[in-house]
Amino acid sequence: MTQVRNVYCIGRNYALHARELGNEVPKEPIVFLKPTHAVVPFAGKLSLPGTAGEVHHEAEIVLRIAKRYERGAAADELVDAMTLGLDLTLRDVQSALKRDGHPWLAAKGFPNSAPVCPWMPFPGSAAAAAAEFELRINGKTAQRGCAKDMLFPFSRLLAFLGERFGLDAGDVVFTGTPAGVGPLSSGDALELIWDGTPVGSCTVELL
Repeated sequence: MTQVRNVYCIGRNYALHARELGNEVPKEPIVFLKPTHAVVPFAGKLSLPGTAGEVHHEAEIVLRIAKRYERGAAADELVDAMTLGLDLTLRDVQSALKRDGHPWLAAKGFPNSAPVCPWMPFPGSAAAAAAEFELRINGKTAQRGCAKDMLFPFSRLLAFLGERFGLDAGDVVFTGTPAGVGPLSSGDALELIWDGTPVGSCTVELL
């Protein structure tokens, strides 16, 4: 797997997802981080915590940064590859953290919480925004999304990250999840689909 530096994640980037969790639609990107240890291949058995409440799936487009951000750079200049992945969330833990006003790391940063499919060439922002992606669980569609429905499109996200925090080669960006998030069960068979083509599969193992 390609060496990963920073793992940026965007919360509530699809209005329907924000509303399904009872959250306000944000006026600017909500950013959180995951440790690099969270990033694993979306393949084989995916071992996840089974004693901390529900583990929710959040299927997302993931971008890989190829060069250092400079003011005004567009996504097509910065991104060399993309894939699909899951931002896995301990939802009960997150709810408690949000209630107490604490950071989300304990709910978002556990090992294996950011599985990603193999990287594929970035087709450009326009083409990527026109394609649908899908998560199937046990053969049934659980989530379906399209980047054109994002509140903050790729270039705006990367400009926000680059100017606030910095972006450089090896950073990855989870761009947010569409509606349809929900809990996983041990033995669930997961498949991620990009533009009608399967790009990865794995089986959940709750420990």
